[in-house]
Parts: sequence; structure tokens; C-alpha cells
Amino acid sequence: MKASELRSKDLPALEKEISDLLKAHFGLRMQKATQQLSDNTQLRKTRRDIARARTILTEKKTGASK
Repeated sequence: MKASELRSKDLPALEKEISDLLKAHFGLRMQKATQQLSDNTQLRKTRRDIARARTILTEKKTGASK
């Protein structure tokens, strides 16, 4: 997901997006553990999407408090 898409969301939507990404990442980790994951790059993509969403969420929270 692009940062511009995430920046257009409000705080509750960002928190839900992070939750969804964490669940997806967990599912991918379980697939990897059972050798069912064919594309290992999905793990890296979801991990970076989580980091990107958390960064934008933090930016919004600190920007709102100033």
C-alpha cells in the first residue's frame, strides 16, 4: 500500500489497517512454517506495509497534539 493512500485515512482507519496487516502477516508466517508459502517476498512486503502504516499513524498522532 502506498503512503499517499495511508495518509488519506483517519486514525481509526489506520489502526484497523495495521490490525489487518498484522493478521495477514501472521497468516503468512504460519504458511511459511508449514512450507505452504510459495512467495517469500510477501512477508517482506507486509512487514514494510506495517512499518509504513505505523509511521504515518505516529506522525498523525504527534501532529494532532502540537
